[in-house]
Amino acid sequence: MAAILICGASVFTACSKDDDKSNQIDNLPEKIIGKWINVVDDGYDTPTNQKIVLTFLSPTKVQFSLSAFSPATSGWVPHQDCDVAFNGNHATVTTQAFGMLYTCEYTIHSISDKEMDVDYTQNYSVNGQIRRQIHGVEHFQRMDVDYTQDILGAWEGRSTGDETSEFDDGEDHCWEYLADGTFRYYHKVDGRWQASNDEYANYFVDGYLLCTCWKNVGEGMEEHREWWEIESIENGVMKWKALRMRDDGSTYTSTFEMTKVTK
Repeated sequence: MAAILICGASVFTACSKDDDKSNQIDNLPEKIIGKWINVVDDGYDTPTNQKIVLTFLSPTKVQFSLSAFSPATSGWVPHQDCDVAFNGNHATVTTQAFGMLYTCEYTIHSISDKEMDVDYTQNYSVNGQIRRQIHGVEHFQRMDVDYTQDILGAWEGRSTGDETSEFDDGEDHCWEYLADGTFRYYHKVDGRWQASNDEYANYFVDGYLLCTCWKNVGEGMEEHREWWEIESIENGVMKWKALRMRDDGSTYTSTFEMTKVTK
């Protein structure tokens, strides 16, 4: 997952130097309007912690959300505003973030109401100099839900799968999601929920992608992150899933279920 932030910013970029006249997509700027998430990268299913949400708002404006985190790179980008310009099946997306310029060119090879295939080239520049260029192929799915408001409130539950995240202990957990982008985590002490003493605890939801980050008091500079995909929120029950990768490169799916409670 080298240079996650760079790859993450490039997820919405693609290019092909040969303009395939026989495969032009009519009204692409209108057809692409909506919210998209990458599900396959270079032929492999995309782990949840490498997913990015791309929202085309108009033929000239787009937003992306990502939570990049590795020993070398960290980025927390909810709803980053970008400019986009279309030319046939090609698009150029530009944005400034963290003092860096992303100029991203991509080609859309196919698009439907539900899916989109692209290849991309992304240039990562600092002070006008290209520091890195990345190429790749991605498959997107359109997101038809947004749980930004539905997640608000307190939820109590536990893992429902055989394998879960590195932070799970097999016990009940409780989170309270606030409208300001922060959350409170509760753990049980003598059978009662007690708020954790975190230095900070932030989250964002874009579509069904849930990204969280927090730092415990007394742990110095160490920050923790966890990513989930919200499968559903119905009748006071919320279900999560996440595609995770083991150290050997194999993958597994975690699941979690919780019920809304009153705090």
